[in-house]
Amino acid sequence: MLTILFDGIAYGMLLFVLAVGLAVTMGLMNFINLAHGAFAMAGGYITVLLMQRLDVPFLLSLPAAFIGAALLGAVLERTLYRPLYRRAHLDQVLFSIGLVFMSVSAVDYYVGSTQQIMQLPQWLKGRTEIGSLGMGHYRLFIIAVCAALTLGLQYILAKTRFGSRLRASVDDQRVAAGMGINVNVVFLSTFAFGSGLAGLGGALGAEVLGLDPSFPLKFMIYFLIVVAVGGTSSITGPLLAALLLGIADVAGKYYIPQMGAFIVYALMIVILLWKPHGLFVRQGGKA
Repeated sequence: MLTILFDGIAYGMLLFVLAVGLAVTMGLMNFINLAHGAFAMAGGYITVLLMQRLDVPFLLSLPAAFIGAALLGAVLERTLYRPLYRRAHLDQVLFSIGLVFMSVSAVDYYVGSTQQIMQLPQWLKGRTEIGSLGMGHYRLFIIAVCAALTLGLQYILAKTRFGSRLRASVDDQRVAAGMGINVNVVFLSTFAFGSGLAGLGGALGAEVLGLDPSFPLKFMIYFLIVVAVGGTSSITGPLLAALLLGIADVAGKYYIPQMGAFIVYALMIVILLWKPHGLFVRQGGKA
């Protein structure tokens, strides 16, 4: 039981890092980017290809995945996403879904459709047993990295000048610009950082979740569940939603494998019936 809980927490923390960028763009920037999983896939492939073809160490490939996905996000935000900020949400959805299928086809053409194999360092392959609790070293590493990222992100959004500028830009772009805030730079930085987090999550999750060209399609629904259940007005909501989703998914597949993902969807329905706008909604915030 403790091992299942531990694995569920590790899975949930990984889902949080993968989905938090989507929560930021939807909640703070009011943009629906269903192509978020494509940036995660980009980070995963950057890591795998660097390790396989250039023998880059695993720990060095992780920041490379973050930077690569962030740069890709910055370029696409400046060239493709920015004109859609004021468009209807349906336009944003259709556009981003189109990007997903384009990314899937591009990766399948240039890299191939086979699932990629990641060779972890030896020190991450072991397992520690403490009584009835079995802890995989790589899952411990995932929990530690994701916890540090969560604390850092919470601090940036709540305590720094950039966080206050971002909130001001979202609340009223004209007033924010009048106060000397470069709204375009704020949005560009936010989108790039969210894309980088997705890339880092894809790099960390390549060994756990598997990596192939269909990655953005397979996990799109999980990202959306985290954002829908957790809400988009804070970091705490998506974190709690991701942990609940991870524990429910791991426990459900262990105890009732024939039910598949039904447990996750049932939990989502129950929570949304109880809290239609997510677990945490800022007072006076957008629904």
